[in-house]
Amino acid sequence: MGNGGSVMKVEHVPSGVIMAKKIVLIDAKPSIRKQILRELHIIHTCSSPYIVSSFGAFISEPNICICMEFMDQGSFDSIYKAIGRPIPICIVRQAAKRVLGGLVYLYEAMGVLHRDIKPSNILLNSEGQVKLCDFGVSGELENSVAKTFVGTSVYMSPERIQGSDYTIKSDVWSLGITLIELAHGCFPFADTEVDESPLDSGESILSAPSAALSPTTHARRSRRKSKGVSVHGGVGTLSILELMHHIVREPPPALITPSIPHSRDFAGEAAQFVDHCLRKNPSERMSPRDLLTMSWMDDEGREDEIDLRTWARTL
Repeated sequence: MGNGGSVMKVEHVPSGVIMAKKIVLIDAKPSIRKQILRELHIIHTCSSPYIVSSFGAFISEPNICICMEFMDQGSFDSIYKAIGRPIPICIVRQAAKRVLGGLVYLYEAMGVLHRDIKPSNILLNSEGQVKLCDFGVSGELENSVAKTFVGTSVYMSPERIQGSDYTIKSDVWSLGITLIELAHGCFPFADTEVDESPLDSGESILSAPSAALSPTTHARRSRRKSKGVSVHGGVGTLSILELMHHIVREPPPALITPSIPHSRDFAGEAAQFVDHCLRKNPSERMSPRDLLTMSWMDDEGREDEIDLRTWARTL
Protein backbone atom coordinates (compact mmCIF):
# COMPACT_ATOMS: atom_id res chain seq x y z
CA MET A 1 0.00 0.00 0.00
CA GLY A 2 1.16 3.53 -0.76
CA ASN A 3 -0.08 6.81 0.62
CA GLY A 4 -3.54 7.43 -0.81
CA GLY A 5 -3.66 4.22 -2.88
CA SER A 6 -2.56 0.64 -3.49
CA VAL A 7 0.33 -0.72 -5.56
CA MET A 8 0.45 -3.93 -7.59
CA LYS A 9 2.81 -5.70 -9.98
CA VAL A 10 1.52 -5.72 -13.58
CA GLU A 11 2.71 -6.56 -17.10
CA HIS A 12 2.33 -4.28 -20.11
CA VAL A 13 1.25 -7.03 -22.51
CA PRO A 14 2.31 -5.46 -25.86
CA SER A 15 5.89 -4.88 -24.68
CA GLY A 16 6.20 -7.49 -21.95
CA VAL A 17 7.52 -4.83 -19.56
CA ILE A 18 6.83 -5.49 -15.87
CA MET A 19 5.65 -2.41 -14.01
CA ALA A 20 4.35 -1.31 -10.62
CA LYS A 21 0.87 0.18 -10.95
CA LYS A 22 -0.30 2.57 -8.27
CA ILE A 23 -4.08 2.96 -8.13
CA VAL A 24 -5.62 6.05 -6.51
CA LEU A 25 -9.28 7.06 -6.28
CA ILE A 26 -9.75 10.28 -8.24
CA ASP A 27 -12.75 11.23 -6.14
CA ALA A 28 -10.59 11.27 -3.02
CA LYS A 29 -10.62 14.26 -0.69
CA PRO A 30 -9.01 17.49 -1.97
CA SER A 31 -5.75 17.06 -0.05
CA ILE A 32 -5.19 13.65 -1.69
CA ARG A 33 -6.05 15.05 -5.14
CA LYS A 34 -3.39 17.72 -4.66
CA GLN A 35 -0.88 15.06 -3.69
CA ILE A 36 -1.76 13.09 -6.83
CA LEU A 37 -1.14 16.12 -9.04
CA ARG A 38 2.21 16.79 -7.33
CA GLU A 39 3.20 13.15 -7.69
CA LEU A 40 2.32 13.04 -11.38
CA HIS A 41 4.28 16.22 -12.04
CA ILE A 42 7.33 15.05 -10.13
CA ILE A 43 7.58 11.48 -11.38
CA HIS A 44 7.06 12.53 -15.02
CA THR A 45 9.90 15.03 -14.91
CA CYS A 46 12.38 13.20 -12.66
CA SER A 47 15.47 11.72 -14.26
CA SER A 48 17.78 10.30 -11.63
CA PRO A 49 19.31 6.88 -10.93
CA TYR A 50 18.09 7.32 -7.34
CA ILE A 51 14.41 8.01 -8.10
CA VAL A 52 11.84 5.44 -9.29
CA SER A 53 10.96 6.31 -12.89
CA SER A 54 7.49 6.66 -14.43
CA PHE A 55 5.99 5.14 -17.58
CA GLY A 56 2.90 7.34 -17.50
CA ALA A 57 -0.60 7.50 -16.07
CA PHE A 58 -4.17 6.88 -17.25
CA ILE A 59 -7.73 7.17 -16.01
CA SER A 60 -9.67 4.01 -15.17
CA GLU A 61 -12.86 5.24 -13.52
CA PRO A 62 -13.08 5.81 -10.65
CA ASN A 63 -9.30 5.55 -10.36
CA ILE A 64 -6.18 7.11 -11.74
CA CYS A 65 -3.45 4.56 -12.46
CA ILE A 66 0.22 5.55 -12.32
CA CYS A 67 2.63 3.08 -13.96
CA MET A 68 6.11 3.10 -12.44
CA GLU A 69 9.35 1.21 -12.58
CA PHE A 70 9.09 -2.16 -10.81
CA MET A 71 11.74 -2.74 -8.16
CA ASP A 72 11.75 -6.51 -7.84
CA GLN A 73 13.31 -6.85 -4.37
CA GLY A 74 10.80 -4.50 -2.78
CA SER A 75 11.32 -2.05 0.05
CA PHE A 76 14.00 -2.20 2.74
CA ASP A 77 11.18 -2.39 5.26
CA SER A 78 9.86 -5.62 3.73
CA ILE A 79 13.39 -6.98 3.22
CA TYR A 80 14.61 -6.80 6.82
CA LYS A 81 11.29 -8.15 8.12
CA ALA A 82 11.32 -11.02 5.59
CA ILE A 83 14.89 -12.11 6.33
CA GLY A 84 14.28 -11.74 10.07
CA ARG A 85 17.50 -9.92 10.85
CA PRO A 86 19.09 -6.46 10.54
CA ILE A 87 20.44 -5.19 7.24
CA PRO A 88 24.28 -5.52 7.17
CA ILE A 89 25.84 -2.19 8.10
CA CYS A 90 27.84 -2.11 4.84
CA ILE A 91 24.56 -2.36 2.90
CA VAL A 92 23.02 0.34 5.10
CA ARG A 93 25.97 2.58 4.22
CA GLN A 94 25.57 2.05 0.49
CA ALA A 95 21.79 2.59 0.66
CA ALA A 96 22.30 5.81 2.66
CA LYS A 97 24.63 7.18 -0.02
CA ARG A 98 22.03 6.58 -2.72
CA VAL A 99 19.18 8.05 -0.68
CA LEU A 100 21.28 11.18 -0.16
CA GLY A 101 21.84 11.31 -3.91
CA GLY A 102 18.09 11.18 -4.41
CA LEU A 103 17.45 13.92 -1.85
CA VAL A 104 20.07 16.19 -3.42
CA TYR A 105 18.48 15.66 -6.85
CA LEU A 106 14.94 16.34 -5.62
CA TYR A 107 16.00 19.48 -3.78
CA GLU A 108 18.44 20.98 -6.26
CA ALA A 109 16.98 19.87 -9.60
CA MET A 110 13.26 19.58 -8.80
CA GLY A 111 12.86 22.05 -5.95
CA VAL A 112 10.98 19.66 -3.69
CA LEU A 113 11.37 17.86 -0.39
CA HIS A 114 10.44 14.20 -0.16
CA ARG A 115 8.94 14.54 3.35
CA ASP A 116 8.28 10.84 3.89
CA ILE A 117 11.67 9.13 4.09
CA LYS A 118 11.28 5.73 5.76
CA PRO A 119 12.30 2.10 5.01
CA SER A 120 9.10 1.36 3.06
CA ASN A 121 9.82 4.22 0.63
CA ILE A 122 13.36 3.06 -0.17
CA LEU A 123 13.29 0.33 -2.85
CA LEU A 124 15.86 -2.18 -4.11
CA ASN A 125 16.12 -4.22 -7.30
CA SER A 126 18.24 -7.25 -8.12
CA GLU A 127 20.72 -5.06 -10.01
CA GLY A 128 21.59 -3.46 -6.67
CA GLN A 129 19.94 -0.15 -7.48
CA VAL A 130 18.40 1.77 -4.56
CA LYS A 131 15.67 4.29 -5.39
CA LEU A 132 13.23 6.56 -3.58
CA CYS A 133 9.53 6.22 -4.25
CA ASP A 134 6.18 7.65 -3.15
CA PHE A 135 6.06 11.34 -3.81
CA GLY A 136 2.43 11.54 -2.77
CA VAL A 137 3.63 13.53 0.22
CA SER A 138 6.17 15.67 -1.62
CA GLY A 139 5.47 19.38 -1.86
CA GLU A 140 6.56 22.45 -3.74
CA LEU A 141 9.00 24.53 -1.75
CA GLU A 142 8.03 27.96 -0.53
CA ASN A 143 11.25 29.95 -0.30
CA SER A 144 12.99 26.63 0.54
CA VAL A 145 10.84 26.24 3.66
CA ALA A 146 7.84 23.90 3.77
CA LYS A 147 4.88 24.85 5.93
CA THR A 148 2.45 21.92 5.72
CA PHE A 149 2.36 18.94 8.07
CA VAL A 150 2.17 15.68 6.15
CA GLY A 151 4.16 12.47 6.24
CA THR A 152 4.68 9.53 8.56
CA SER A 153 4.57 10.75 12.14
CA VAL A 154 7.09 8.45 13.84
CA TYR A 155 9.87 9.38 11.39
CA MET A 156 9.24 13.12 11.66
CA SER A 157 11.86 15.55 12.88
CA PRO A 158 11.25 17.48 16.13
CA GLU A 159 10.58 20.72 14.26
CA ARG A 160 7.90 19.08 12.14
CA ILE A 161 6.20 17.50 15.14
CA GLN A 162 6.03 20.94 16.73
CA GLY A 163 4.43 22.37 13.60
CA SER A 164 7.37 24.66 12.80
CA ASP A 165 8.64 25.54 9.34
CA TYR A 166 11.17 23.01 8.08
CA THR A 167 13.68 22.45 5.31
CA ILE A 168 15.47 19.56 3.62
CA LYS A 169 17.17 18.90 6.97
CA SER A 170 13.89 17.39 8.14
CA ASP A 171 14.37 14.64 5.50
CA VAL A 172 17.87 14.15 6.95
CA TRP A 173 16.39 13.44 10.41
CA SER A 174 14.03 10.86 8.87
CA LEU A 175 17.01 9.26 7.12
CA GLY A 176 18.88 8.99 10.43
CA ILE A 177 15.93 7.21 12.08
CA THR A 178 15.64 4.94 9.02
CA LEU A 179 19.33 3.97 9.09
CA ILE A 180 19.13 3.02 12.76
CA GLU A 181 16.02 0.91 12.11
CA LEU A 182 17.67 -0.99 9.26
CA ALA A 183 20.96 -1.53 11.13
CA HIS A 184 19.23 -2.56 14.38
CA GLY A 185 16.48 -4.60 12.74
CA CYS A 186 13.77 -2.74 14.67
CA PHE A 187 12.30 0.72 15.00
CA PRO A 188 14.67 2.66 17.33
CA PHE A 189 11.93 3.70 19.75
CA ALA A 190 9.92 0.48 19.75
CA ASP A 191 9.75 -3.29 20.12
CA THR A 192 6.34 -3.49 18.43
CA GLU A 193 4.88 -2.17 15.20
CA VAL A 194 3.87 1.45 15.20
CA ASP A 195 1.23 3.25 13.19
CA GLU A 196 2.60 4.73 9.96
CA SER A 197 -0.55 6.56 8.86
CA PRO A 198 0.21 9.92 7.27
CA LEU A 199 -1.27 12.87 9.10
CA ASP A 200 -3.55 15.28 7.33
CA SER A 201 -2.01 18.51 6.14
CA GLY A 202 -2.16 21.02 8.96
CA GLU A 203 -2.63 18.46 11.76
CA SER A 204 -0.01 18.98 14.47
CA ILE A 205 0.54 16.26 17.03
CA LEU A 206 1.38 18.74 19.75
CA SER A 207 -1.32 21.25 18.91
CA ALA A 208 -5.04 21.22 19.67
CA PRO A 209 -6.43 19.56 22.83
CA SER A 210 -8.71 16.55 22.32
CA ALA A 211 -11.85 18.56 23.00
CA ALA A 212 -11.12 20.77 20.00
CA LEU A 213 -10.62 17.90 17.55
CA SER A 214 -13.12 16.72 14.98
CA PRO A 215 -14.65 13.24 15.60
CA THR A 216 -12.62 11.82 12.69
CA THR A 217 -9.31 13.23 13.94
CA HIS A 218 -10.11 12.22 17.53
CA ALA A 219 -10.81 8.64 16.40
CA ARG A 220 -7.58 8.60 14.36
CA ARG A 221 -5.54 9.78 17.33
CA SER A 222 -7.27 7.28 19.62
CA ARG A 223 -6.23 4.48 17.28
CA ARG A 224 -2.65 5.77 17.33
CA LYS A 225 -2.63 6.04 21.10
CA SER A 226 -3.92 2.48 21.49
CA LYS A 227 -0.72 1.15 19.96
CA GLY A 228 1.95 1.29 22.66
CA VAL A 229 5.61 1.48 21.76
CA SER A 230 8.60 1.10 24.04
CA VAL A 231 11.52 3.48 24.18
CA HIS A 232 14.86 1.89 23.26
CA GLY A 233 13.36 -1.59 23.70
CA GLY A 234 12.47 -0.98 27.33
CA VAL A 235 9.62 -2.54 29.27
CA GLY A 236 7.53 0.62 29.67
CA THR A 237 5.42 1.57 26.67
CA LEU A 238 4.45 4.94 25.24
CA SER A 239 1.39 5.94 23.29
CA ILE A 240 2.04 7.47 19.88
CA LEU A 241 1.39 10.94 21.27
CA GLU A 242 3.81 10.29 24.14
CA LEU A 243 6.36 9.07 21.61
CA MET A 244 6.04 12.36 19.73
CA HIS A 245 6.72 14.24 22.97
CA HIS A 246 9.70 11.93 23.58
CA ILE A 247 11.16 12.72 20.14
CA VAL A 248 10.85 16.44 20.80
CA ARG A 249 12.08 16.54 24.41
CA GLU A 250 14.49 13.62 24.91
CA PRO A 251 17.92 12.90 23.39
CA PRO A 252 17.77 11.27 19.95
CA PRO A 253 18.51 7.55 19.48
CA ALA A 254 22.06 6.46 18.63
CA LEU A 255 23.40 3.91 16.16
CA ILE A 256 25.61 2.29 18.81
CA THR A 257 23.64 1.49 21.96
CA PRO A 258 23.89 -1.09 24.79
CA SER A 259 20.34 -2.32 24.11
CA ILE A 260 21.44 -3.58 20.65
CA PRO A 261 24.51 -5.79 21.33
CA HIS A 262 25.60 -6.19 17.69
CA SER A 263 25.70 -2.40 17.28
CA ARG A 264 28.91 -2.32 19.33
CA ASP A 265 30.68 -3.72 16.25
CA PHE A 266 29.73 -0.73 14.09
CA ALA A 267 32.47 1.69 13.08
CA GLY A 268 32.74 5.04 14.80
CA GLU A 269 32.41 6.83 11.45
CA ALA A 270 28.98 5.24 10.98
CA ALA A 271 27.85 6.38 14.43
CA GLN A 272 29.18 9.87 13.75
CA PHE A 273 27.29 10.03 10.46
CA VAL A 274 23.97 9.11 12.11
CA ASP A 275 24.68 11.56 14.94
CA HIS A 276 24.95 14.36 12.37
CA CYS A 277 21.59 13.31 10.92
CA LEU A 278 19.87 13.37 14.31
CA ARG A 279 20.84 16.72 15.79
CA LYS A 280 17.74 18.09 17.52
CA ASN A 281 18.48 21.65 16.39
CA PRO A 282 18.08 21.70 12.59
CA SER A 283 20.71 24.45 12.29
CA GLU A 284 23.24 21.92 13.66
CA ARG A 285 22.04 19.11 11.37
CA MET A 286 24.01 18.52 8.18
CA SER A 287 22.49 18.87 4.73
CA PRO A 288 22.40 15.89 2.30
CA ARG A 289 25.22 17.34 0.20
CA ASP A 290 27.41 17.89 3.27
CA LEU A 291 26.67 14.39 4.55
CA LEU A 292 27.97 12.98 1.26
CA THR A 293 31.41 14.43 2.11
CA MET A 294 31.67 12.51 5.41
CA SER A 295 34.18 9.67 5.64
CA TRP A 296 31.48 6.98 5.97
CA MET A 297 30.28 7.84 2.46
CA ASP A 298 33.74 7.32 0.92
CA ASP A 299 33.80 4.09 -1.14
CA GLU A 300 37.61 3.90 -1.28
CA GLY A 301 39.27 1.24 0.83
CA ARG A 302 36.08 -0.79 1.24
CA GLU A 303 36.91 -3.62 -1.16
CA ASP A 304 35.92 -6.16 1.51
CA GLU A 305 32.34 -4.87 1.58
CA ILE A 306 29.55 -6.88 -0.04
CA ASP A 307 28.34 -4.86 -3.01
CA LEU A 308 24.64 -4.10 -3.33
CA ARG A 309 24.12 -6.17 -6.48
CA THR A 310 25.68 -9.29 -4.96
CA TRP A 311 23.70 -8.87 -1.74
CA ALA A 312 20.41 -8.16 -3.55
CA ARG A 313 20.70 -11.42 -5.45
CA THR A 314 20.94 -13.42 -2.23
CA LEU A 315 17.48 -12.29 -1.10
